[in-house]
Amino acid sequence: MSLSSTKLLFFSGSARDASYNKRLARLGAEIAEANGLAATFADLGDYPMPLYDADLQALDGIPENAFKFEALMKVHTGIFIACPEYNASITPLLKNTLDWVSRIRIEGEEPLAVYKTRVFALGAVSPGGMGGLRGLNAVRTTLELGLGALVLPDQFAVPRAAEAFEANGHLKSKDSQETFKQLIQKLARAAHVLHG
Repeated sequence: MSLSSTKLLFFSGSARDASYNKRLARLGAEIAEANGLAATFADLGDYPMPLYDADLQALDGIPENAFKFEALMKVHTGIFIACPEYNASITPLLKNTLDWVSRIRIEGEEPLAVYKTRVFALGAVSPGGMGGLRGLNAVRTTLELGLGALVLPDQFAVPRAAEAFEANGHLKSKDSQETFKQLIQKLARAAHVLHG
């Protein structure tokens, strides 16, 4: 199966410079490229938006950065999100980004088309022993039930974040590194099947 037309987008639900999940998203893009897949790393910090408010939308419209991020999503067929866990749930930054993009309506497209026509995969890094798994469930619910997205059942979790990474950005655990690579390849294959 040729995956030459498959493009993967990697981003994190945190814009913090020292975010472990941002490191994971960046590593994912590097792994994809090292395996012959076109990949892009994006930083949500480059797409600031106000907190979603329907009155604000009615007054000022949808922020330009929501359109920019939706356009970035559209040129990729598979999307990996590294999801920090905030109090066992989704980060406000990630939820706000997903919410603003969900408000975009384009003539001739069904609502939420950018979510319904992509394949998503989820992962997390956490200082705790569960690796952010509780937060991933909240992100999955938002994507699948709220936005109609296709999300791979596999979830990649890395516990004890402070000791998880090598200086070069790779994961110290070779097994974890290989599992992450396999998830990325599965995402690419699923995106290829969906988009041809």
